[in-house]
Amino acid sequence: MHAFWLPAAMAVAVSSATVQPVKDQSAIGPNLNDEQTEILDLDTERHQRLTIPVTIDGSGPYNFMVDTGSQATAITHGINEELDLEHLGTATLVGMASRRSVDLVELEELGLGSRTIYNLSAPILNREHVGADGIIGLDTLQDMRVLIDFRNETIAVADAEQEYSSRGFEIIVKARTKLGQLLITDAEIEGVKATVIIDTGAQTSLGNKVLQRRIRAKRQEDITTTDVNGVSMVGEWAIAREIKIEGLTLKNMPIAFADAPAFEALGLGDKPVISLGMQHLKIFNRVAIDFSKKRVLFDLPSKRELRQQAREARKGPS
Repeated sequence: MHAFWLPAAMAVAVSSATVQPVKDQSAIGPNLNDEQTEILDLDTERHQRLTIPVTIDGSGPYNFMVDTGSQATAITHGINEELDLEHLGTATLVGMASRRSVDLVELEELGLGSRTIYNLSAPILNREHVGADGIIGLDTLQDMRVLIDFRNETIAVADAEQEYSSRGFEIIVKARTKLGQLLITDAEIEGVKATVIIDTGAQTSLGNKVLQRRIRAKRQEDITTTDVNGVSMVGEWAIAREIKIEGLTLKNMPIAFADAPAFEALGLGDKPVISLGMQHLKIFNRVAIDFSKKRVLFDLPSKRELRQQAREARKGPS
């Protein structure tokens, strides 16, 4: 039986962060002037995550969530019922709060802009637990450079062998790969060494209880998240006073803390780890992920934009 890691979760939380920039001009992202680089419009769904149009076996388009935290591309039951896809058996799907057995189907062709990915094994999920028609996971993105532009609401994708641009990014962070996931290991949270995961499929940033204990983060209130299996998990909302990722510093970050099966699946259940969700990724103007060279890049906002985001964040949980 296959096992997939799809931790995407829905939650209610609030962001309040500041950024201290350190210049580094060696960054790499898709070359926006290259005619082979494709720029796709993004939609922001109700949980503030990002969707793009895709086709399945020539049908669609369907709105799929871009999820850099999920190992597999997945579809929802509505698409499977519409297309009557070939059944491949079952798989264990590891969500942020649970492990569940799910059905697998074959996607002969998945169209992403002008690109086509062939012969994917896709778990089937309930749409109400995803918030979209499906998920674009790491099995689709692994040979690409992906640039998410939060201000212009676009995503640029380029193949790994294409030329790349070295302009416009201020922070470059090296990562390592485990089960297809890029892990940033050179990070410190209040002086504690920790692993960071970039997760565009989750609204809320989530740390494990090991990290909470190490930094002695005091509970502010409880927060409930629901994963792609529809299973809810109650965590503790607390403040991390400082997160350092190489030249990048984030201050006063509200984080949900809970022990998640998804962290255990990566072998990180007993080590300090945090998954950065959309509540904090949207602080930046752009985030680029170069899967081929194992790098994550951040384009920092202006001080004026940071002040505006801080004002919005102070409204508190809704």
